[in-house]
Amino acid sequence: MGRTVLTYGTFDLFHIGHLNILKRLSELGDRLIVGVSTDEFNAIKGKKPVVPFEQRIEIVRAIRYVDLAIPEENWAQKREDIEKYNVDVFGIGEDWKGKFDDLEDKVEVVYLPRTSGISTTEMKRVLSAFDERHVEELKRTLDSISQIVKELS
Repeated sequence: MGRTVLTYGTFDLFHIGHLNILKRLSELGDRLIVGVSTDEFNAIKGKKPVVPFEQRIEIVRAIRYVDLAIPEENWAQKREDIEKYNVDVFGIGEDWKGKFDDLEDKVEVVYLPRTSGISTTEMKRVLSAFDERHVEELKRTLDSISQIVKELS
């Protein structure tokens, strides 16, 4: 069997940055395994995903670059999965640079650059600006536009 690459992530609000890193990781070997953080593990990390775990893992499983998607349930799992799946390369985004160097006794560790201009954190920040008041204002504006269109038709 060829080289196996392993990565992990939450993959919330799946975007082109996620796709780019999965594609680049798949090019580092012959098999790509992706651990998707469960909602419970994200809670431990202080994260609250918008998209539920079951949907996030299904999205990841549907990506052609991914050979296997598994639940990520705890920090220690990385070492266990490296052994279990006979992993050669552990890869992750450069925002984690240095955090997984301790795995170098088992695998090659690679930190890949992020896609510029896209971030789940930034997407969530923008979405959070749409509180109920803004949503109601937006709805009233759309209703007004709809009425104008009807009158002009």
